[in-house]
Amino acid sequence: MSGFLPVDAIAALSPQAQAMATAAQSLAGGTAAAEAPAATASTGGSFGQLVTDGLSKVNDQLISSQVDLQKLAVGDAQNLHQIMINLEESRVSFQLMMQVRNRLLEAYQDVMKMPI
Repeated sequence: MSGFLPVDAIAALSPQAQAMATAAQSLAGGTAAAEAPAATASTGGSFGQLVTDGLSKVNDQLISSQVDLQKLAVGDAQNLHQIMINLEESRVSFQLMMQVRNRLLEAYQDVMKMPI
């Protein structure tokens, strides 16, 4: 197994976000995780639930990419092009998640700096 683990990708997040990601992994089942974003979008779910769902999706993409890379290293890969496309998609989704995280932290810091 390589040194890159999808869990390491979340390590840069705040402890609260890590707790939400852990809670999402323990609560989300295979089909429930796929149905949760649609349900929260239609019912106006909480912000925390939206963040949890987003983290879960990114983590699932990273895990899938890691499995594909391991198959490629062993020689079990059937379609190199699809593996590279999936790897790039997971990289872009991780970068998007990090940018959203950075913007949220900046907004939080701006609110905390406001005089009362």
